[in-house]
Amino acid sequence: MQLVDSDGMGGLSGDEAQLRLAQFGPNSLPEPQASSLAATFLRQFRSPLIYILLAAALVSLVVSDLKDALFIGVVLIANGIIGSLQEHTAGKAALALRRLEQPKANVIRDGRLQEIDARLLVPGDMVTIEAGGRVPADIRLLSAINLVCDESLLTGESAPVHKPISDTEAAPGDGRRSMAFAGTLVARGRGRGIVAATGAATEMGKIATEIGKASVNKPPLMIRLERFSQYIAWIVAIAVALLVVVGIARAMTLNELFMMSVGLAVSAIPEGLPIAISVALAISMRRMAKAHVIVRRMPAVEALGSCTMIATDKTGTLTLNELTVTDIRLPDGADIVCDTGSDLDACTVRGDGTPPTQARERAIALFKAASLPNEGSLVKEANGWTAVGDTVDVALLAAAYKAGLPREAIENDYPLVARIPYEPDLIYAASFHRHGDSVRIFVKGAAETLIDMADRMDVAGDAEPIDREALLSQKEEMAARGLRVLAFAEGETAIEADGGFGRHLLVDLVFLGFAGMQDPVRPEVPQAIRDCHTAGVDVAMVTGDDPKTAAAIASHAGLIFTDSQVVTGEEVLNAEAMGQENLDALTRQGRIYARVAPAQKLAIVLSLARNGHFVAVTGDGVNDAPALKHAHIGVAMGRKGTEVAKESADIVITDDNFASIVSGIREGRVAYANIRKVIFMLMSTGAAELLLFLLTIPFGMPMPLLAVQLLWLNLVTNGIQDIALSGESPEGDELLRAPRKPSEPIFDRVMIRRILQSTLVMGGGGFAVFYLSLQQGYGESETRNLLLLLFVLFENFQAFASRSERKSVFRVGFLANPLLLFSIAAAQALHIAAMYTPLLDEALQVSPISFSEWAILLVVASSALLVVELDKWWVRRSGSAQ
Repeated sequence: MQLVDSDGMGGLSGDEAQLRLAQFGPNSLPEPQASSLAATFLRQFRSPLIYILLAAALVSLVVSDLKDALFIGVVLIANGIIGSLQEHTAGKAALALRRLEQPKANVIRDGRLQEIDARLLVPGDMVTIEAGGRVPADIRLLSAINLVCDESLLTGESAPVHKPISDTEAAPGDGRRSMAFAGTLVARGRGRGIVAATGAATEMGKIATEIGKASVNKPPLMIRLERFSQYIAWIVAIAVALLVVVGIARAMTLNELFMMSVGLAVSAIPEGLPIAISVALAISMRRMAKAHVIVRRMPAVEALGSCTMIATDKTGTLTLNELTVTDIRLPDGADIVCDTGSDLDACTVRGDGTPPTQARERAIALFKAASLPNEGSLVKEANGWTAVGDTVDVALLAAAYKAGLPREAIENDYPLVARIPYEPDLIYAASFHRHGDSVRIFVKGAAETLIDMADRMDVAGDAEPIDREALLSQKEEMAARGLRVLAFAEGETAIEADGGFGRHLLVDLVFLGFAGMQDPVRPEVPQAIRDCHTAGVDVAMVTGDDPKTAAAIASHAGLIFTDSQVVTGEEVLNAEAMGQENLDALTRQGRIYARVAPAQKLAIVLSLARNGHFVAVTGDGVNDAPALKHAHIGVAMGRKGTEVAKESADIVITDDNFASIVSGIREGRVAYANIRKVIFMLMSTGAAELLLFLLTIPFGMPMPLLAVQLLWLNLVTNGIQDIALSGESPEGDELLRAPRKPSEPIFDRVMIRRILQSTLVMGGGGFAVFYLSLQQGYGESETRNLLLLLFVLFENFQAFASRSERKSVFRVGFLANPLLLFSIAAAQALHIAAMYTPLLDEALQVSPISFSEWAILLVVASSALLVVELDKWWVRRSGSAQ
């Protein structure tokens, strides 16, 4: 099928456009395929931890504890609903991309120019584009007048792209420079071309398809909890099987075996863990929100604290995403510095040791040449500054404004006569202005070109003979610092110039100096990167910019790297072609990735994950969306980030401050530490109850605790205290620790050792009290009453012991967690109240005890706190690793 009609100028006919619309479909991005609501809801229950909760609910039903079964059922349903709502947002990323589409398009059909809905564009349509609008589809350019497009949202490269003029239809081999891509911004000029791709076939459509896929990486917490749940399931199964064998050997009845198994399951299953984890994450979410970190998916709270590598975008993340004049070099070598802040009213220019006023006076001619031959605009409005035009032009206008010389202040004195627009072939722009009895000429452009045009240079206000070698040396020195260098010159001609105002007049000019531009590093970034290094988190930069620019920005940002660690997109592509092993070897040593395409950024992130990193990816553009989606944790910039980046990410930084990520890392580590505290308390007390059964049943002793007593114990103590423990405050040294190794399980060496110590103390102590009480003539019911109270006290002391893995509980701050104090007091008060409450005391078989019995039980129970404190003391004293 031909894409254009026979003459190529009249566009498609309306009938042909309808046929192609039916063939290719509307010019809109693909919507993600959504699962049914029922399927999404059921999918939330495919987790070993959920299986354990279901088992706990069934056990509660068996022992006729309807309240506990109902409570667990409500938790399961609530988790299912929350998970379903979170998964429902997975398809929003592709939906958000459509917001970048141009709702209207100027198209030539039936031989006339008309405006239509951009969704109705089809391949072969002839469209026109102009400054200020977005490109409605992928267009192969036929002609262009001073056309410049900002493609940073697709490529990540901050420099605008100049589009060449073509007199004939561009061939596919002409490459990206002869194409204008859907969603990109037309910064300057105008163009005309043929629609080459619409909808999903556009470059943006390909990205939308990619981010619509399910993420290939799970959050670290989910990985660890799945392993943890599997371990618990196996431990419970083995323990129950062992005791059943012992029970059969002892000729226990089936009813006794069943009740014993129920008791063991109730003891070992940490049914309060999912709730406590949700509370810990929710508290950290609120804390992170105060630090400008918005968490979109709850598991991402902990995931950010687990990351060992941040793969960060450059433009808009490490930098301000604003091409800014930072350095001005006058011909005599004097330097003038421009502030890089976004608030132009608060910015100035200053020289080395000279006040702003003097610096402005020295460079006033240069700022005129920056403002007058300028096609951009910079307007202050009620809600901030509005800029239109090429980013270079806007940067020059901003620099002149900082110097106190806005274009509006000089336009009346320099009425425009003629203009030579900037063209890539000319690499300069000039304007002619009437001033008194002459016409002043102002030129801006490439340094080499303007140096050739000039025969003099401005030295302290005097025009002296030009020193071309010295000027070229200055230019090279600025470029070596990663600056984009532009030069300026001025001249004069008669009012009635022969041959009009053209290029032939750009001779014998006075060279005014250079302006060095860059997308400056955010001022807070260097310290944030140092904090990341202190916290043991590596930082890599992934950008579409060229290697020299990337390396210069990385150095300014504080990244530490060698030349061999600067990797190009071409090297990534070659490594991919040779296999995953070669790519993984490349990413093991790479720290700066330049000239990287969006698909390559995703490949880099996946390779880093294969190398053992938990990867956090930051970005703000459409080009970052696939990597944000498929990383362990995606972090989008909220203020200047595109909607698709935000929808693809797990976390959004509302102030676009890279330093906020460090705050997020700290809160993530706090959340994980609190989860470990809850797990330690639940597992140590549950294991102690298991040990109690393992010691009593083989010795022919009666069941130490009834199933209903175990349920009461877990509900009154664990059911309250684990929630309070999950809200512990930060300990203050989270960022001084190395990140957890990706392979590190929840049950690490420290937790296993302390669980064993606590299990022996509580399980052994409980067995001793149970055995001695029976020996002293206490009845089974009286002995269980003492034992149940002892375990309530054990768990209260264990809650205190769990408040910190490293610090003594006496140094954490007794009042730092008032909710925990309240929960411990409430748990104890509830149990005491049960001893005096009719019906409840009979159901639980509990009754008041004497003061001497209270004293003995308190001394025994305090050993749970003592053993953990001794272990912490020994670790601190010996300096051994945790």
